[in-house]
Amino acid sequence: MVRKPQTALLLASPEDTEAQFYEALQAGDLERLMAVWGDEDEVCCVHPGGPRVVGAAAIRASFEQIFARGAIPVHPECQRRLVNGDTAIHQVLERVEITDEDGTQSAWVVATNVYLKTALGWRLVAHHASPGTSQDVKQELSIVSVGAPTTLH
Repeated sequence: MVRKPQTALLLASPEDTEAQFYEALQAGDLERLMAVWGDEDEVCCVHPGGPRVVGAAAIRASFEQIFARGAIPVHPECQRRLVNGDTAIHQVLERVEITDEDGTQSAWVVATNVYLKTALGWRLVAHHASPGTSQDVKQELSIVSVGAPTTLH
């Protein structure tokens, strides 16, 4: 089944698109995840510790491999936003829940998400994620309170 891209109503802002992105990761929903990506040939994704993946087909294949192990229990914690015209850049501190025999623990990822406004709404054109540390958490919490994004213009 080929799924049509979501309409601009559902991706009316960079925040809407980002919410859809993280919900798709949490659900392990590849079709929903790919619906937020732009159609440009140069869309790119860097997974934590991984190489740069360029193009929608390659990004799809990379997430297909990731979702084969299950959904990603990731939660955007602190966000900083820069919007200029038809471009938005979100700096996100992601909390990933890891469950093992000792219980659930949090790992941290520092991510940058870049969005472009298109005829179909805001689309993700770059996601760059790197392993984070507890120092990143302390630094963010000292600057921005959890859950209160900062918008820079």
